[in-house]
Amino acid sequence: MNRLDRTTATLAIRPAFDDDADAVARLAALDSAPVPAGPLLLAVVDGCRLAALDLDTGAVVSDPFSPTDELVALLRLRADRLHAAAAPPRRRGRAQRLAQRARGRVA
Repeated sequence: MNRLDRTTATLAIRPAFDDDADAVARLAALDSAPVPAGPLLLAVVDGCRLAALDLDTGAVVSDPFSPTDELVALLRLRADRLHAAAAPPRRRGRAQRLAQRARGRVA
């Protein structure tokens, strides 16, 4: 698939599974890049795996014969959200605690 019809294409951003290994290896070969080793997110358009992002390193492999810049941007956005959700909660600073005490929320 060399062209993407943006009006009817179905896009999925999803984790890669074991049965995606051959497709990811094909993407890496097309992209002249090493096969990513970490957990991956895939951009799948109409059932074709067109780009993969390594969640550990941020490395990307994609089909150089398809327009994938926007797909890679979506992969990076999703990876950022996943990392933010997995991050430990930030500790509230002293100023926030004092402001909440002043409003009567924290004893």
